[in-house]
Amino acid sequence: MSHYKIILSGGGTGGHIYPAIAIANELRSRFPDAEFLFVGAQDRMEMEKVPQAGYDIEGLWISGIQRKLTLRNLMFPFKLISSLLKSRKIINAFQPDIAIGTGGFASGPLLKVATSKGVPSLIQEQNSYPGITNKLLSKKVDKICVAYEGLETFFPKEKIVLTGNPIRKDLLNVENKHIEGKDAFSLIHSKHTLLVLGGSLGAGRVNQLIEDKLEYFKQQGIQLIWQCGKLYYQQYKHYNDIENVQVHAFLNNMDMAYAAADVIISRAGASSVSELCVIGKPVIFIPSPNVAEDHQTKNAKAIADKNAAILIKENDLDETFENHFNRLMSSSEKRQALGQHIKSLALVNATKDIADEVEKLLKR
Repeated sequence: MSHYKIILSGGGTGGHIYPAIAIANELRSRFPDAEFLFVGAQDRMEMEKVPQAGYDIEGLWISGIQRKLTLRNLMFPFKLISSLLKSRKIINAFQPDIAIGTGGFASGPLLKVATSKGVPSLIQEQNSYPGITNKLLSKKVDKICVAYEGLETFFPKEKIVLTGNPIRKDLLNVENKHIEGKDAFSLIHSKHTLLVLGGSLGAGRVNQLIEDKLEYFKQQGIQLIWQCGKLYYQQYKHYNDIENVQVHAFLNNMDMAYAAADVIISRAGASSVSELCVIGKPVIFIPSPNVAEDHQTKNAKAIADKNAAILIKENDLDETFENHFNRLMSSSEKRQALGQHIKSLALVNATKDIADEVEKLLKR
């Protein structure tokens, strides 16, 4: 039987959505007759990104818990009940053969209902330090695909499979496209290119750093591809008038941006970290301190501890950024070593390996 019904849930940020889409694409290539349904948070970006990828999506009225007492927190119990009821309705109507969760708050209610109804289930944990949703779900699901070692402290050991994080297929052979990438962005071939990534929505502190250092980068002869995020584009787009600076709200051709880069500054969300391992370029991580359980710092530290990236915390940027950057740019050996080390950590078959685990559950 290949007319499987597959339900996937994950969202809130690109880091939860893209892996879910990558897994769905791989399963669709194996089971062309399968039916797919995504479930997301109704006011978040998955409601736009999933249909763009060619899949149906249902939205739940859910959001994460803020750490301080806010109106949204007081609403949380109502949202949770509403989401559990709607998840039950969705599952009763769709009758899935398997439920897959990639993290983010929408996957909590959906997988909770799925497991309570005995639907085979798998979750994918992208971070080195799991979020609360996946920690709660781990007791009930059948399989947990992880991207870092050492997660048996959080999850039942016998359910864990080390697969890595799914990444977009077009990123797998970027190293041969350096010239093509520079041409795609009309860059000067003899200059070093710095790619700045703040995540899909942008990163305020990273943008502030880049703005402060524009004169410094000019003195260093660096050209910039600066993805400032859609929340910040209006504030920074006038810097497009400066020579050798390009400001983008969002980069649609990520593979070309990675290919053009000589050095990358990035947040340390799980999917960014996984992509950067595959890309194999020298990276400076500036983790966001404002995410749940500070998992970006833990993700970045897992890489930096293996001498495979540079980690600078937000509150150290003013004092240490130029120092780190100078040392990196003045040594091609250091750049090469970082690139090689980070590439050795890549798990390039993640999507395939996760789909293999799904297939085992379907055939069980």
